[in-house]
Amino acid sequence: MLDEAVPATTVGVPRPAPPPHPWRTRLYRWDVKGSPYAYIAPFFLCFAAFGLFPLIYTAWVSLHSVDLQTSDQLQWRGFGNYTRLLHDDLFWNALRNTFTIGVMSTVPQLLMALGLAHLLNYRLRGRTFLRIAMLAPYATSIAAATLVFSLLFGRDYGMINWLLGQVGIGHIDWEAGTWSSQIAVSTIVTWRWTGYNALIYLAAMQAVPHDLYEAAALDGASRWQQFRHVTVPAIRPTVLFTVLVSTIGATQLFGEPLLFGGSTGHSGGSAHQYQTLGLYLYDQGWYSFHLGRAAAVAWTMLLLLLAIGAVNLAFARYRRAKEGS
Repeated sequence: MLDEAVPATTVGVPRPAPPPHPWRTRLYRWDVKGSPYAYIAPFFLCFAAFGLFPLIYTAWVSLHSVDLQTSDQLQWRGFGNYTRLLHDDLFWNALRNTFTIGVMSTVPQLLMALGLAHLLNYRLRGRTFLRIAMLAPYATSIAAATLVFSLLFGRDYGMINWLLGQVGIGHIDWEAGTWSSQIAVSTIVTWRWTGYNALIYLAAMQAVPHDLYEAAALDGASRWQQFRHVTVPAIRPTVLFTVLVSTIGATQLFGEPLLFGGSTGHSGGSAHQYQTLGLYLYDQGWYSFHLGRAAAVAWTMLLLLLAIGAVNLAFARYRRAKEGS
């Protein structure tokens, strides 16, 4: 009965697949093309809301005269805030302080971080504990670290002055002097960020092939020569990265000098001796109530950072071109 119901000519021939519905085809194409954009859309939406909009609004405010207490009343001033900034001695003083504190904190911290990473790259007993301990200063809050260092650099009962007194050097009023206060602030910054940079260098050093060290050792190179001619050239991109990040951090320095100065921290001391650009911005906006000037300072700092980034990029390209040739 079955042989009579099914024609012999249709046995073994596959049936053609039914044509897909047009709307399913379009939905599949939209899914393939649109899903990647949908996945990354939350980041760009958050960036537009909390990054791009404040940036553009700050630029708009910097072109107006705005009082903090009546921030909804804007008076057009054009580039008046910027021209006034260029004629303000306090701005140049803050820029100079930012540069000196940045140099005094960035250079020692990166050199010490490089040396510590080189030591940790060896097989040491308790190496894991030492690596974790490196992050302790970074994990410490700025307020706690600055409080401890303010006590250490105290004029009358500070430990630093006590140690100096043991070698015959008189007490120093660390906060009152220009260089002394900047050295104290730089010490806090150096203490907090040295371990962090050391771990970055250590990660880069561990990626250097051991064959290079073995070849250098066979050629009779000492540890110091291996460090100079193998390690440092191999991690040069990482060094450039840390220099750039540390320079940006030094340009935005705010918390350490603010808390170090106590009641006069917002002005960088009684004579603005350690007032950085960040403190100058804060002083203009929240103590002098000139939000327009503060916004102009913020945009000036952004332009400085872009210039620093451009110089770093040009230097990196120069190094690559030199190594390629």
